[in-house]
Amino acid sequence: MATLRDIKGRIKGVKSTQQITKAMKMVSAARLRRAQENIINARPYSKKIAELLRHLLSAQKDFENSLFVEREVKSIALIVVTSDRGLCGAFNMNIIRTAELMIKGELIEFHHNGKLQLYCVGKKGNDYFTKRNYPVVGSYPGIFSNLKFEFASGLIKELTNKYLSGEIDKVFVVYNEFKSVIQQKTTSVQIVPIKPFETEANETASAADYIYEPDRTSIINALLPKHLNTQMWTILLESYAAELGARMTAMDMATENAKELIRSLQLTFNKVRQASITKEILEIVSGANALKES
Repeated sequence: MATLRDIKGRIKGVKSTQQITKAMKMVSAARLRRAQENIINARPYSKKIAELLRHLLSAQKDFENSLFVEREVKSIALIVVTSDRGLCGAFNMNIIRTAELMIKGELIEFHHNGKLQLYCVGKKGNDYFTKRNYPVVGSYPGIFSNLKFEFASGLIKELTNKYLSGEIDKVFVVYNEFKSVIQQKTTSVQIVPIKPFETEANETASAADYIYEPDRTSIINALLPKHLNTQMWTILLESYAAELGARMTAMDMATENAKELIRSLQLTFNKVRQASITKEILEIVSGANALKES
């Protein structure tokens, strides 16, 4: 049976852990607010570019661009976006499991033929796939501590250059989409080649007939790289916000579990102390009775 000193030490240790988890929850909550603001600020730009492209492409029926070409798929690039740190529940394992199922499922032929290229954004995914000898071509740990738009545009530029040169024929991204603080959705999207834009009904009805300068084709060609950069940037922002939401939830649960454990240990401490006091009283009474009889 544990002594009073042992139980008191355990209570002290759990209280220290509770303070840490509570502090981490508060830090994650503060960072999450900023991350949500960044997503909200990025949406109007992304939405407007997509709207312009839909309008231009609907009017330019004979438009051709290499980024839209669906060709025979011989080589594939897969971008896996995880976090740099743990303590965020199943956030990273959900991403890694989804990516691994894709590799062992629909992409298994490319993997066996050496035609699969992995790009790991975030330390956790990079560590997992590197240790298991997956074909990691691009490794980007530590980028979320100072997340910048230049990283997203640089990554997209590298991948589009490989696509245009014929080194890869398709690019997928696996990441956690931010839904709410307690909900993240593991998502897989194709970013290259660009899928055809579907014109929305309300845009068709309200779209004005603009006069474009220099011409529609030039503007479309200029907007497509910006669209891809914005798409990748939004994915990184969504993933970071989802990570903070998952960590905030995990730390909140850890704090509550610590509180319950402290309560349980305190009850045990009281029982042991009461038993010790009762034993001492019995010893005193027994000694007193022995003296009376003698």
